[in-house]
Amino acid sequence: MALSWRLLATARLVERSRDSICRFVSISSIRFGKVVPFKLSDIGEGIRDVSIKEWFVKPGDRVRQFDEICEVQSDKASVAITSRYDGVIKTLHFKVDDVAMIGAALLDIEIEDDAEDTASDTSTSESRDQQSTSNSNEEKKATDIEIESSLQNIEKVLATPAVRKIATENNIRLTDVKPTGKGGRVLKEDVLAHLQKISAPSQVKEQIPTQPNITGKTVELKGYTRHMWKTMTKSLSIPHFVYSDECNVDQVMSYRNEVKDSLKDRGVAMTLMPFFVKAASRALEQFPELNAWLDEEGQTLRVMDNHNIGIAMDTADGLVVPNIKNVQNLDIYAIAKELNRLQELGRRASLPLNDLSGTTFSLSNIGVIGGTYMKPVILPPQVIIGAFGRARMIPQFNEHKSVVPMNMMPVSWSADHRVLDGVTVAKFSNLWKYYVENPIHMLIGA
Repeated sequence: MALSWRLLATARLVERSRDSICRFVSISSIRFGKVVPFKLSDIGEGIRDVSIKEWFVKPGDRVRQFDEICEVQSDKASVAITSRYDGVIKTLHFKVDDVAMIGAALLDIEIEDDAEDTASDTSTSESRDQQSTSNSNEEKKATDIEIESSLQNIEKVLATPAVRKIATENNIRLTDVKPTGKGGRVLKEDVLAHLQKISAPSQVKEQIPTQPNITGKTVELKGYTRHMWKTMTKSLSIPHFVYSDECNVDQVMSYRNEVKDSLKDRGVAMTLMPFFVKAASRALEQFPELNAWLDEEGQTLRVMDNHNIGIAMDTADGLVVPNIKNVQNLDIYAIAKELNRLQELGRRASLPLNDLSGTTFSLSNIGVIGGTYMKPVILPPQVIIGAFGRARMIPQFNEHKSVVPMNMMPVSWSADHRVLDGVTVAKFSNLWKYYVENPIHMLIGA
């Protein structure tokens, strides 16, 4: 009797265990899907790498398609990256301020089994898009192949993206670097030590007897400063010539002062810059060849209908030149609102690519900082740029030959002498000056 009772109890225990195992297997099959890498796609404009500016997700978060994953900062603009899948975030591969190459996996995401085909289709579509873009631009294709080759050379070595970037920039194969990190990982210090080692012979040849005890830090060029480096380097090939003049800003200052308080109550800060921008647009109507892009290779000038006027701005990440689009269709108030929007985005270093692309003509108001005359540098493929100094009250003769105080502002125009001559730039400047000194004519379209 006792034996029968024990056998019955054992059978029931086995049955309960089997049920538990079955339930566990069933739950697991529903909960877990396929983990796929979420790769950083090509975001255009020749951008090859970005810095991670901010993560909007963390491991364990569930996301849906088009949810924002993170914000990245290239050397041209800030871009929000959105999810292509529904799923759960598993791993983030980069930290804030890390550099990620185009094509690198930003994170791993677990997707449902029925979404695997979608992920595969998306990957295939991306490959087709990248191939199409590559075929349309042979120079970009060659550069991309070179970068991909460099990445493949260091792919088998354990290293962070920042270390890989340093190695690539200095043409160092990570396989040649002696690793000191855990598990054979190559550290930043390893790359720097290797770089010092291979450059030692040249340092010996210089035979510098002593080195002063200099302290400091190395600051990496990134964000807008990197883009400025590239643009200004290219501008060195442009033969600049500068035309300078002075402009009486008494009337335009009076107009601004009459409306600035009422506009401030409406949330719009009115400066003199919107008047200068509109005056430039009105003058470009008579001199359209200044609103153009130069194709150096084809030796052609593309004259633009749109007056997309760029405004140079100083930001924490460096100089940036967003543009106010289609100024020819805007009044002073609309220009001021758009300028306020761009300035706020610039302060946050969050200007999107659309606000930075398509500039046809540029202006810089260095007068808000100080200084008188300056030589602004042309931003290719544009052919001219204007810069304003600080307005100062000085004694001047009026039309009655009497000496009176006037607010005079210096202006300088730098032009590409390959396509623009001094007479054309002088006539344009005179017309711009006429509109600034007589703002009523600018407002009524006379």
